[in-house]
Amino acid sequence: MLVFDADDTLWENNLVFERVIDDFLEWLAHPTLDRAEIRAVLDDIERANAVAHGYGSKVFLRSLGECLERLRRRPATDAERREIGRLATALVEHQVELMPGVADALDELADRHELLLLTKGDAEEQQRKLDACGLLHHFRAAHIVPEKDVGTYRWLSREYGFAPAAGWMIGNSPRSDILPARAAGMNAVFIPNDNTWVLEHDELDPTDPGILHLAAFPDLLRHF
Repeated sequence: MLVFDADDTLWENNLVFERVIDDFLEWLAHPTLDRAEIRAVLDDIERANAVAHGYGSKVFLRSLGECLERLRRRPATDAERREIGRLATALVEHQVELMPGVADALDELADRHELLLLTKGDAEEQQRKLDACGLLHHFRAAHIVPEKDVGTYRWLSREYGFAPAAGWMIGNSPRSDILPARAAGMNAVFIPNDNTWVLEHDELDPTDPGILHLAAFPDLLRHF
């Protein structure tokens, strides 16, 4: 059983958020804090909001507004909120663009293995991406969950009746894709993405035989 992450594994996602953040930092400016210090404040706010409110563009916009208010020590004006909304228009208008080689590789993998898709975030937002990606026919099922933790992967193996050791979680996020899948007894394939969200970073054990490190998505065809 091959289980695939979606954002930043099948298609680029966080790259769009990073572009919005760059524009936000440029627009916000601060008399004493540099861009790195402002980004650290935003990261802390995003971390708290992810726990309290989940993921997706709506929560991201909330975080930008809270960052502005914290740094300027006052509520955001209507004009400032409109500007934040304008900066984030790219998130709403972004079209799903598959990573290189994904479509062809899934064509072959689906002939040889059973595939599942597992993504987290706002259900409506993630469903829009799934509907637009043109890949769903390859998967037995696609699941949108609020969080990917050990319990999620244990539930998945029970739901589809496969032994955890016979399953492989394939993704770019150490925190959401690799480490909890391993903790649930599954194997994992780590395909790094330079644009992975900082809150999804974590350390992987380079000696763990249950983690396969690949450079690009099409490399899966050499192993499965």
